[in-house]
Amino acid sequence: MINRRALGKTIGAGTAAASLTGWLSSSPASAAPAAAEASTAGQAKGRTSFDSLKQVRAGELTIGYAEVGPAKGPVVVLLHGWPYDIHSYVDVAPLLAAEGYRVIVPYLRGYGTTTFRSAKAFRNGQQAVVALDIIALMDALRIEKALLGGFDWGARTADIIAALWPGRCKALVSVTGYLITNREKNKQPLPPAAELAWWYQYYFATERGELGLTRYGHDFAKLIWRNVSPTWQFDDATFDRTAKAFENPDYVGIVIHNYRWRLGLAAGDPRYDGIEARLAAGPAIAVPTITLDGALDPFTPAGDGSAYRGKFTGPYDHRALDGIGHNVPQEAPEAFARAVLDADRL
Repeated sequence: MINRRALGKTIGAGTAAASLTGWLSSSPASAAPAAAEASTAGQAKGRTSFDSLKQVRAGELTIGYAEVGPAKGPVVVLLHGWPYDIHSYVDVAPLLAAEGYRVIVPYLRGYGTTTFRSAKAFRNGQQAVVALDIIALMDALRIEKALLGGFDWGARTADIIAALWPGRCKALVSVTGYLITNREKNKQPLPPAAELAWWYQYYFATERGELGLTRYGHDFAKLIWRNVSPTWQFDDATFDRTAKAFENPDYVGIVIHNYRWRLGLAAGDPRYDGIEARLAAGPAIAVPTITLDGALDPFTPAGDGSAYRGKFTGPYDHRALDGIGHNVPQEAPEAFARAVLDADRL
C-alpha cells in the first residue's frame, strides 16, 4: 500500500475497447476526465483476463508480464500495487492498445509468475530494488523509454524511475501523487485518524501479523479491497482472479519486508544505500506528469493535490475522481487510460 506520507495478444474485452477508441481520440489533452468516466466505478468490470503471459529474465528475477498492443507501438508500462496484481489494468490495457500503444503489465517481485532466479537471493521489498526490477525489465525487452503509470507500490516505483532515471520515462501517471518514501519522516506520527488507515502496516510489524498474512492472505486482501474502495462492487470472480497472484512463494516475505523496511524495522540491501539516500532527499520529478486522486481513497491527502504539487516541476495536470477509491485503474479504467493519453501529449 502507499507510503504514509501486442494488437497481437489482446484481451477478451477488445471489442469494448474498440468502441471507446473514438471517444478517447477525440477528447482534448487538456480536458479533465468527464464525470461519465467514473460513473461506473461501483460496477466492477472483471469479466476479462489477459489471454496469455510472457516471461523474461531481468536482473535477479524472471518476470511474468502481460503484453497487449502493436509490437512497434510507443510503450506504456503499467505497475500494480498491494494487494493487487496485473488485473488492475485488464480494462485499461485494451483501451491503450486500441490507440496504438504497446502495453506491458508486469507482476512485481513476489506476485504471480515473477520469481527469483536464485533460491539464495535476498527477498528484498525496499523501494529502490522494485524500481530497479522495472529498469531491468525494460532493458531485457530493449525498451529505452516508456510512459509509466501506476498506483500504490506501482506509483511509488514509477515516481522513483521518473525522478532518478528520467531518460527512461517519457511521461508519468501517478495515483496519489508523490509517493517516494523517506524513512526518517516515517518516524513521525500522524494524527490518530490518519494512523487508523495504516493499521495493517503496524500489524505487519509483528510476528503475529506475518503469520496472519500467511494464514489468511486472501481474506486479508479482500478486506483491504473493501475498506479502501468502498463503492467498488467487485465480484468473487474478479477478486479470485487477482488472488491467485498471492500464491507466489515469495509473496508474504516481500510484503512483510516492504512494510517493515518503510518503518525502519528491517534493513535493506547495502548495495542500494546510495539510491536510497538520493530518494530520501525528495528529488523532484521533471517529466510530464498527470496525478490522479480517488476521492474515496483513505490515503488521498487533503488539498486536491496541493500536498505534493511542488514535487512535479515539468508539464503537469492533476485530476480528482469523484466516487473512486484506491484501485483507480480498475475502478475507473477510462479515466486512467485518458490520463495516460493526455500525459503523453503534455
